[in-house]
Amino acid sequence: MSKLSGQFRNTAWDPLLIIGQIIAVQSVFYFTLGVWLVALDILSGSPRSLAHIFKYQELHKNTFVVVGSYLLNSFTGAVNLWCIVQRTKLCLDFAATAHLIHMILCWIYNGYFPTSLPWWLLNITDASIMCAFGEYLCRGTELKAIPLSTAPKFA
Repeated sequence: MSKLSGQFRNTAWDPLLIIGQIIAVQSVFYFTLGVWLVALDILSGSPRSLAHIFKYQELHKNTFVVVGSYLLNSFTGAVNLWCIVQRTKLCLDFAATAHLIHMILCWIYNGYFPTSLPWWLLNITDASIMCAFGEYLCRGTELKAIPLSTAPKFA
């Protein structure tokens, strides 16, 4: 009777899986952000630069491109959470981890801690949308009915 825990999935501690998922989420986060930045740079006629991803000041110079890219990336990031993580209760963890790593990389790139209020608001909004929409997608998958055959089996 003690094995009937009522859990849907086995939740074994697997650090290699978690590290692999973090690397995958982070890689796809930057890849899709880069795709959105290139697309919006082309549409707006702005020069393409790595600074759009990591420099705090770019938010003031190219507001449309940077804000638009981050907001679009929050939705593609949610789809990536749905595909890579596949668990509702882990979406917050992975969205926060992706943005924490992004903050650390921005800090290294710029040489100082981010103090720009618009940068913080953009990243908090981005992480919130990514988490909420990712949870919505994962919950929809987790709550799908499991098909059970009610017909009797004949040999």
